[in-house]
Amino acid sequence: MADTVKSVAVQDIRFPTSLESDGSDAMNKAPDYSCPYVTITTESGLQGFGISFTVGRGNDIVCKAIELLSHLVVGRDINAILKDFASFWRSLTSEDQIRWLGPEKGVMHMAVAGIANAVWDLWARKENKPLWKLLVDMEPDQLVSTIDFRYITDALTKEEALDILKSMQTGKAKREQELAASGFPAYTTSCAWLGYSDEKIERLCKEAMAEGFTRFKMKVGSDLEDDKRRAKILRQTMGPDNLLMVDANQKWEVPEAIDWMKQLAQYKITWIEEPTSPDDVLGHAAISKALQPLGIGVATGEQCQNRVMFKQFLASGAMQFCQIDSCRLGGVSENLAVILMAKKFGVPVCPHGGGVGLCEYIQHLSVFDYISVSGSLDNRMTEYTAHLHEHFVSPAEMKNGCYVLPQTPGYSIEMKSSSLASYVWPTGQVWQKLIQDGVYKLN
Repeated sequence: MADTVKSVAVQDIRFPTSLESDGSDAMNKAPDYSCPYVTITTESGLQGFGISFTVGRGNDIVCKAIELLSHLVVGRDINAILKDFASFWRSLTSEDQIRWLGPEKGVMHMAVAGIANAVWDLWARKENKPLWKLLVDMEPDQLVSTIDFRYITDALTKEEALDILKSMQTGKAKREQELAASGFPAYTTSCAWLGYSDEKIERLCKEAMAEGFTRFKMKVGSDLEDDKRRAKILRQTMGPDNLLMVDANQKWEVPEAIDWMKQLAQYKITWIEEPTSPDDVLGHAAISKALQPLGIGVATGEQCQNRVMFKQFLASGAMQFCQIDSCRLGGVSENLAVILMAKKFGVPVCPHGGGVGLCEYIQHLSVFDYISVSGSLDNRMTEYTAHLHEHFVSPAEMKNGCYVLPQTPGYSIEMKSSSLASYVWPTGQVWQKLIQDGVYKLN
């Protein structure tokens, strides 16, 4: 029976995280974590919720882009969409005139992510399963049918993807039981934002260790001596055996990245994240080659625009850690394509989290990767930050430094109505007070 999509609504949701320097790094000094919040409703009353992610001004532009694409969804039978998801996804990325604004990158692709993620949430709710379980329970043929392989068949064909999934069928139930018992390993970024004081870094690191975290990430890139001091504080606090990663958020030139990391190598660094332009495949490859003798890998993907860019990073050896992003890429199905490519090239997937809602999202992708694709936890960890989870109906949960396996049907992104009312820009109660107090301006 047909069930037509009745509406696609979007709200501009923003949080004033810059007031506490949460999220501050070498390139983003005062971000306000924000998201276009999408609600898709069908005639029968089914709903799905989705987001993309930004850092404040410009969130309204992504909202507008979602509105521009909504005519491709409204009026369509949701069951027909789910039956041929890859074709639906391609329709979102191929609208004749709007495609010119991408294609498949930037604001328009973030809009695609918001819509596509909402449809996946609706699908999981319809099946009464958390998203990871929906994916894990799919037969390989069905799962592959959700992926658009255009532009990546020279790296991964449908047949290769099927072979990977079929080869991992054995042991899936056991791996699911393992994660249900122990969770998926995480690392925390919440201890060492660039704007935090030394005392705050040390205190937060100790608190995280008490919560079971053994993997930490520090922001770097503005001042070498400052980075050395902060790395020393973290290493002394966390001890010699816990993992330390650093993140430059695209700050450096290629030679600068190599020289800077040679100076920080004494602090036993696992990876340098986004050392240079997120589009510079050759630059990342050069940095990877130079840092390999030091035992430092290169991680990137947070702002990798699409599966085609990931193909180049993976095939060229330019990344040693693949950081898929649930909202920069065009939603779940494009992330599935990258997860499968990473498996083929032997690169561990370590999703980018933080922001608002990203941790809620990526836990599902990591769980699917382990159970259905990689079958390994070696060098795999998922980012976690402690911000803004209280605004979600089913927030990500941590235990002993690991993500607890989500059990609520859907993609874990439904927000509380009270939070939506408080933080919708610019009319929410929180924003109205900040504007009246002169803390923020409308423009």
